[in-house]
Amino acid sequence: MAIAKIATGRHSHVPGAGTESAAEVERARTAMLSDAKPRNRTRIGADVVCEALLRQGANVLFGYPGGVVLPLYDVLDDYPELRHVLVRHEQGAAHAADGYARASGKVGVCLGTSGPGATNLVTGIATAQLDSIPMVAITGNVPGALIGKDAFQEIDISGITLPMTKHNFLVRDADDLPRVFAEAFHIARTGRPGPVHIDITKDALQQETRMPHPDTVDLPGFRPTFNGHPRQLRLAAEAIDQAERPVILAGHGILLAGAVDELRAFAEKTQIPIAHTLLGVGAIDERHPLSYGFMGMHGWKHVNRAIQSADLLIALGMRFDDRVTGKVSTYAPNARIIHADIDPSEIGKNVAVDIPIVGDVGRVLRALTPLVAERQPADRATFFERLAEWRAESEGSSWHGSGAWREGVLSADFVIERLGELTDHDATLCSDVGQHQMWLARYAGFRRPDSHLSSGGLGTMGYGMPAAMGAALGRPDKETWAVVGDGGLQMTSQEFMTLSADRIPVKIALLDNKKLGMIRQWQEIIYGGNYHSAHLPGPDWAKLADAYGIPTFRARTPDDVDGAIRSAQAVDGPALCWFEILETQNVFPMMPAGKGLSDLIETWGESAEG
Repeated sequence: MAIAKIATGRHSHVPGAGTESAAEVERARTAMLSDAKPRNRTRIGADVVCEALLRQGANVLFGYPGGVVLPLYDVLDDYPELRHVLVRHEQGAAHAADGYARASGKVGVCLGTSGPGATNLVTGIATAQLDSIPMVAITGNVPGALIGKDAFQEIDISGITLPMTKHNFLVRDADDLPRVFAEAFHIARTGRPGPVHIDITKDALQQETRMPHPDTVDLPGFRPTFNGHPRQLRLAAEAIDQAERPVILAGHGILLAGAVDELRAFAEKTQIPIAHTLLGVGAIDERHPLSYGFMGMHGWKHVNRAIQSADLLIALGMRFDDRVTGKVSTYAPNARIIHADIDPSEIGKNVAVDIPIVGDVGRVLRALTPLVAERQPADRATFFERLAEWRAESEGSSWHGSGAWREGVLSADFVIERLGELTDHDATLCSDVGQHQMWLARYAGFRRPDSHLSSGGLGTMGYGMPAAMGAALGRPDKETWAVVGDGGLQMTSQEFMTLSADRIPVKIALLDNKKLGMIRQWQEIIYGGNYHSAHLPGPDWAKLADAYGIPTFRARTPDDVDGAIRSAQAVDGPALCWFEILETQNVFPMMPAGKGLSDLIETWGESAEG
């Protein structure tokens, strides 16, 4: 079926969103900067901020101006190599910096003014903290003489962000800025990554300074452990060699450590299947014979059965959160546990561990692999046969593929499968939070690291589109899609304007069931069908996108899907695919809260034993 283009996206009143090409927009921007009159002035704190960002390789800054940060905006044109992306809400800046960091492996940077500008960054900072994302969040504050006097737009943002950052700084003297920025970037990217907050008073941005940037950083109190202890490595190797039903649990730490090759080499030598967490998606090419799949509350049944029957779990760079384990007392009852993580506070926090290893998982795997015995597939023939049976049963279940598309009704999993295929499983796919988040993790077929972006720990609705915005700028060589629900998209839909004005080529796959889908599912299964506030009327998405100069391609049946995706891919710039999916489709299997991995619900009204 032919797909009609809903909106032309050609509106002269929308800057950068009309007939101009991306190259024309960039030429206009360059000309504007070149027309700026050179300034004969002294170096001030605002200059130091720009210099420090460029020295750290942070050439993209996501921000929103306000009174106390205007000294910084006043000098930005003097640093044309530093790209400032004007978001439409500070939360979008934080999520964009997060997405930029996840996709590129660099430190993301966001900027907000004092008061509400700073507090609007908080959700994005917390998202980065719980998912271990290297980010530097910069805020302005009132002049130092007014600190503590409840001046206009003064807030103790350092106190607010203290529990959700690796470290934060309050800078009141321009001479401190070079050191602070060097330390902030070092802390953000070193050890277990995370966000660092720098709050700068307005007078510090305005002060003259000759302080040079340091070449090194010396933080005696910050010494992460990178190498696993030799004794623990030997104990782990012995346990691995003795195990008959071992399973590797690959977490986000594999990706953060750049240890994908080390993981594959270790698994191939030991012939151990790999299960992954939500943020561990991409740690192994899903076509690999040892890739077994996504675990946890909405993971594959066969993966959870393997964990529950394992005699050894090898957890690498993951933290055993409740969505992975369910009821801890019933988790992996027959398994010894090896847990390797760079953050010692995570080991033993949620699950008792038999062999703890503190260290960078890449270095741990490089040291551990030579110590373990080499196995052949035949050595685990009985185990692999059982795993294959479980997998066939799981993938043959009624909830897999839902079957709805065969009846001409559009199901979410079908859309995700086609999106994976039509992007050659190589695009960066940025998920929002909800049912579609689970479908994306299960059905897209990920093959490369850092191609799956998702708010795992905080579960932040509204994350998807701004994160994709940052990801597209962090990896411009990769096609970028935001996979969102109608609930999350309504939370940050103002960033349509950022995409349009900056010609950021993000394609948006909107899975619209006109519901808060995960809320509706829980209400159906747990709360007796009391669907209070689950129905979510939304706008005419084609008209809304058209107002921002973004073309829309609508799909209501399975036959419409490929055409909509291909049409969006052909657009030079952002585009929206509006998929009107089945309103009552649920994510199965499902582990109810307070239950264990052996208590999965496969179809409403039935419970499956692990």
